[in-house]
Amino acid sequence: MILRIILTLVLVACADQVAAQTSQLQAPRAVDFLSRFAFHVSMEHLVSDEQRFVWDATWGAEIDLVDYGVGRFTFVADYETILGSELRAFDPNQGNYTLEGSLSARARGVEVAGVFHHVSRHLSDRSKHQPVDWNLMGGRVRGGLTRGRVDLEGRADLARIVQKSFVDYRWELNTEVGARVHVRPRVAIVAAGAARTVGVDGRRGRATQHGFRGEGGIRLDGRAAAVDLFIAAERRIDPYQLEFSTATWLTVGFRISSR
Repeated sequence: MILRIILTLVLVACADQVAAQTSQLQAPRAVDFLSRFAFHVSMEHLVSDEQRFVWDATWGAEIDLVDYGVGRFTFVADYETILGSELRAFDPNQGNYTLEGSLSARARGVEVAGVFHHVSRHLSDRSKHQPVDWNLMGGRVRGGLTRGRVDLEGRADLARIVQKSFVDYRWELNTEVGARVHVRPRVAIVAAGAARTVGVDGRRGRATQHGFRGEGGIRLDGRAAAVDLFIAAERRIDPYQLEFSTATWLTVGFRISSR
């Protein structure tokens, strides 16, 4: 409940900053406070035979608390709800929180950052006494470029688990790449791919885990926000937090974002 209140306050307090954003890799002329704010809200329908996984809804925000020219201090908060159909038509069974802080440095269009990342997973309307969470510390490299009507961006994170409850994770490697092709002033074709590799400690009797996601669709740009309409394929590691497994599904959904 406390984390939900924090997320709500961040979104409400910073909503009027959306129209005045600067590029993530563009350095300001002087030290600037609360220089950038971005939000996203999404809903996906999962094509799955499993009753626990029918809908996936996420929302969150990213804010640059301080931009010191050569880099920035960024805070991220996200909340994900998984809904099934076991008890009712729309049955929320998971609530997953992500909190992150990073300090970065920019150099020639590339940003390098040190990252602290926290994930906490909870059940909804179900009993759970075992905490499921983990903290990571590591590094990130991100960059982007524009060629004509095509925008490309990519990111890679490598982090070590420094604290964990219940899970068998030791380290994570996450990579993302995205492309946007502008076909009209406010219309673009979008595509994105992501891969997640999780090293484990062996106590659950399994080897290194691999997950992925690929999506494609269309983006419609408004004055202050954009909406993506997409289809995606995903292989998720440990989709249910009290079980150690993977699940693969197709999804169709939308995403509203300020970037």
